[in-house]
Amino acid sequence: MQTHLADFIKGTPAGDEAEAILRKCVHCGFCNAVCPTYQLLGSELDGPRGRIYLIKQALEGAPATERTRLHLDRCLTCRACEPACPSGVQYGRLADIGRAVIEERVPRGRMDRLYRTVLGFVLPSARRFGAILALARAFRPLLPESLARRIPLPRPGVRPTLAGDAAARHMLVLGGCVQSSLAPSINAAAARVLKRRGITLFEAEGAGCCGAVRYHLNQQADGLDDMRRLIDAWWPLIEAQNVEAIVITASGCGVTVKDYAQLLEGDPQYREKAAHVSRIARDLVEVLESEFEVDEGMRTRAAALGPGVFQSPCTLQHGQRLGGRVEALLGNAGFQLLPVADGHLCCGSAGTYSLLQSEISGQLRERKLDALRAGGPEWIATANIGCMTHLAEVSGTPVKHWVEILDEVGTANLRTG
Repeated sequence: MQTHLADFIKGTPAGDEAEAILRKCVHCGFCNAVCPTYQLLGSELDGPRGRIYLIKQALEGAPATERTRLHLDRCLTCRACEPACPSGVQYGRLADIGRAVIEERVPRGRMDRLYRTVLGFVLPSARRFGAILALARAFRPLLPESLARRIPLPRPGVRPTLAGDAAARHMLVLGGCVQSSLAPSINAAAARVLKRRGITLFEAEGAGCCGAVRYHLNQQADGLDDMRRLIDAWWPLIEAQNVEAIVITASGCGVTVKDYAQLLEGDPQYREKAAHVSRIARDLVEVLESEFEVDEGMRTRAAALGPGVFQSPCTLQHGQRLGGRVEALLGNAGFQLLPVADGHLCCGSAGTYSLLQSEISGQLRERKLDALRAGGPEWIATANIGCMTHLAEVSGTPVKHWVEILDEVGTANLRTG
């Protein structure tokens, strides 16, 4: 694709990156075939190819409108288009650059800005989000069913710490912002599973949001600050505790942390630290699959749970390119997994997307649940807190993180030496 960037961005780091990405695009349209919003809405401008064209126009100085911004807002940033692209177009990065430019040139209305500001203030703070969630849960019995079901019930768990443990192998785990309040049970289960392998999993004091929430709300400078704060909280422990890896149990956070090297490349103070953090960041499945052995007792207990399905989050299969890995691990452990049609399509959660584009999000969720429930599973497993909460709201079938299900049937299959 030929480009002629406007003077305001030409020669800048963002401009150079966007130009390199744009020039890879050959307009083939393979991306539209896997795009959830294109399939749902049937509009060229609601698919990757059309959005690339809109971004190109904006970067070349053409007028942008609220309609332009709407088409970019409707993008889930699921990145299903990236593995489908034969030219290797990094659509996710291009979307970030394009959104920042259009946001500046087409300011949002007052109420839209206020709503996004509130989301960016509350969600990345475990303390603020936890307080609001506790209040909502207290009033849950008094609310109409349509509202009450949107407030998740508690999933308690003990926060993994280093207290009193002298294990030779240490791994940090991201507590996260909303997950630490919605489902601390996930990290607690991961800690129990890894403990059998002699690995101590622990959270860092003061470690907050990975930065994804505000960055993808187009509060990019604030999102980068969240990333720096998380690195600052982790760094003394990385240096002092011989940390083997940073384990991330929410795939949405994982894809962001693995991108720290790229996102903070232009920051001389954090560049090297960010690159190191990205190098040692691991999704939980990347850690567990290398520690895994099967025994018949676990196979028996797993089979007793009945058939289930795995919903592979976009951030796991497209963002981190780890598709099929959790399914293989669970299958090897004896769980009966049913096939899922169109497993590459997004469930509609996509971070704050379900709050900002609720109608489209709801339609995508119904499509996903139809596919997940087609074979009559007794449980649904996933790998991301956002997907888990989004699906559980209306699924009627238990939805859990896959490590919780693994933990339920015991971890005798992990080697002890």
